[in-house]
Amino acid sequence: MIGKEEVLGFAREVGLDPNVVEKDYVLGWMLAGISSHSRTQDTWLFKGGTCLKKCYFETYRFSEDLDFTLLDSSCVDEAVLRQIFSEITQWVHDQSGIELPESERAFEAYVNPRGKKSAQGRIGYRGPMQRQASLPRIRFDLTDDERIVLKGERRRAHHPYSDEPEGGIAVLAYCFEELFAEKLRALAERQRPRDLYDVVHLYRRAVDLNRTSFRTTLAAKCEFKDIPVPTIEGLFSSPLHAELREDWDQMLAHQLAALPPFESSWNELPSVFAWLAREDVVPRRFAISSLGADIDAAWRAPAMAHSWRADGIAAPLEIVRFAAANQLCVDLEYRDEQGRVGSRLIEPYSLRRTKAGDILLYAVRSDNGQDRSYRVERILAARATSKSFRPRYEVELSLAAPLKVAEISRPARTWSPSVRPSRTSTRTKPYSRGFGQPRYIFQCVSCGKRFEHSRYDSTLREHKTRSGYPCSSRIGSFITTKY
Repeated sequence: MIGKEEVLGFAREVGLDPNVVEKDYVLGWMLAGISSHSRTQDTWLFKGGTCLKKCYFETYRFSEDLDFTLLDSSCVDEAVLRQIFSEITQWVHDQSGIELPESERAFEAYVNPRGKKSAQGRIGYRGPMQRQASLPRIRFDLTDDERIVLKGERRRAHHPYSDEPEGGIAVLAYCFEELFAEKLRALAERQRPRDLYDVVHLYRRAVDLNRTSFRTTLAAKCEFKDIPVPTIEGLFSSPLHAELREDWDQMLAHQLAALPPFESSWNELPSVFAWLAREDVVPRRFAISSLGADIDAAWRAPAMAHSWRADGIAAPLEIVRFAAANQLCVDLEYRDEQGRVGSRLIEPYSLRRTKAGDILLYAVRSDNGQDRSYRVERILAARATSKSFRPRYEVELSLAAPLKVAEISRPARTWSPSVRPSRTSTRTKPYSRGFGQPRYIFQCVSCGKRFEHSRYDSTLREHKTRSGYPCSSRIGSFITTKY
């Protein structure tokens, strides 16, 4: 297991709370365990926000859950899951030293709104931060009745820490088109802040996306959920819009170094649908050659998050790259050639290296729109602001990783059936009441008041309108499900 100092150092580089980074570290090792177990490595399809973060692009919101679609329905069973994760957590502990006490594991199967079995799990851990009381937990969402339209891909899960397993972490995951279609469908169905953030972020990365395949996949996803294919008119007229706006900061701020303003994401939706309907204009590249640098054309910044300090670079380049991917201006503290220190607000676009070995940040001054280059060794500090910008050029800093990567081989350390008995306590921690059970949200068809039900039952109790008058309606329309 890595030390606490490595977590703290990486947290400083990406501008996030160390506990968030620690969870990202443990998530990586849990993925390593799942991708090495003979029961799960070829039948659990990784999806959701954490899949995007770990397998596609690093300059993204940190996520807290592991979501899978299971191709083997026999795994959606409490006893089976307990056995599988007993073996996986033992393997993870043996390989990494992360403590995953048996008393801090809980699994429960339940019937989802489609009448099929799904399951949730929570696993507590003690990682490099060595918290003793009230252990943090990783949450699992597992379902076996999602419609898989496109074949999954074996992807390399990014683990930017010094103890990456030999051979890397290879996980079976949704392909990019399926992830994008799933997120756009989810945005239309429930309008949660993370869905809006994800859709806009995916749209900005969909450079090489096959739109015909994407439209077919989206239609199939919506048909399965029995909802219409989303339209911009439907999203803008949805009654969930006000709730989406109100929850934006609360549900996303802790996952990001800086949260883009709600309006910048919401106002980009028309571009998403216009892009989906027709070919878009390819943005022009930054005119790097016009600034006079002799560029090393073969060099590119690392594709995923990287510890620049290990390369002797003190500048917080990961914060700059995060801001670029989220189209946020950066407040840059810089020492010029005369030794004068000052700050400037910039739009970051590209990171290149000269043939002499100097790394340059190419940007546009926000105040006057002039193209600029900044020598990285003269950058003293950088802060991602909440001011968004509309790109004038292609944002190369968010496209360092190719959309498609070559399939990689499975890690050399595959599952061994000779698992030693767990050294952790056999005491079972009782479930909290209602753990893993969904809550169904219904809205009165007359007054609009909302109700949470533990069952999929649209019958409403006697209630009053928001004005305090009795409402005669006892019928609700289904809105969404929360867990």
